Amino acid sequence: MISKKGYLDMSFSTIFAIIAGAFILFLAIYGSTKLLSTEQQVSDAKIAEEIGILLNPIEISYETGKVSSFSLPAETRIDCGCKEEGIFGTQLIRVSQKSFGKWSETDVNNDFKNKYIFAEQPVEGKKFYLFSKPFEFPFKIADLTYLTSSEKKYCFFDAPEDIEEELSSLKQENIHIKKCAENDVVVCFEGGVGCDIRVSYEAGYIQKDKETIYFEGNALMYAGIFSDAEVYECQLKRIMKRVGVLAQLYRDKANFVSQKGCDSNLNEDLMRLINAGNNFKSSSEINIVTGIAEDIDDKNKFARCGLW
Repeated sequence: MISKKGYLDMSFSTIFAIIAGAFILFLAIYGSTKLLSTEQQVSDAKIAEEIGILLNPIEISYETGKVSSFSLPAETRIDCGCKEEGIFGTQLIRVSQKSFGKWSETDVNNDFKNKYIFAEQPVEGKKFYLFSKPFEFPFKIADLTYLTSSEKKYCFFDAPEDIEEELSSLKQENIHIKKCAENDVVVCFEGGVGCDIRVSYEAGYIQKDKETIYFEGNALMYAGIFSDAEVYECQLKRIMKRVGVLAQLYRDKANFVSQKGCDSNLNEDLMRLINAGNNFKSSSEINIVTGIAEDIDDKNKFARCGLW
């Protein structure tokens, strides 16, 4: 009996040691995993912030359609989200990277009030391209930035001559003109067979992924081509909010110069633009707001005291 009791005591001790060791090992692995996850989230957030900073020299450049690119060491997904709430809405940038065959998970968003990035959700790759165009309506509103991956190539087929010239001058490696490869996203103008994106340049609309969005001018046309419809509509609402705020500033300026004896006669028209910008619902209304903006621009050109 004494021998058996000792045997049982030894077995219990061994089992306890195994369980305790396994628990300690689990804690060590769990702690290391959490630490790696936290460090990855910090890294993702830092990259997202750096992307936002990278846009600054592009936006302030005086060269229209200037291209920039950046590369990352790991396979990366960039989500360029958009929120409409607030005076100007918010540009969100979130980054996740592939590590050990899995994508990092993060809820950390870097937000910017003064940036307008048009991209698909998400953009994935290691090398990314950025180019920017100013949006004027009729005065300058903002610089619109287009983000694409080197892994997704676009081919513009039968585009108007000025668009072909502009895109060719970019020398952006993932944009082809007319000579389309098998895996290219084919962007057709006014018809064509085998098109992924159809642009009706004269009518001002784009058909993509069974959805139709509307544009005015080349800056918004590129925005519609290179982004998802949801992103495009959200960013356009943000832009129109900015139109309303800037129109109010010019209206204040009109009142000021009027007090100095130089009337611009644009108060009523600017009020119409303010209301149109603040009440903008979707891209289908863009032609209405454009009509107001063009009318204001024509009057400003011939006003005794132009506001811009």
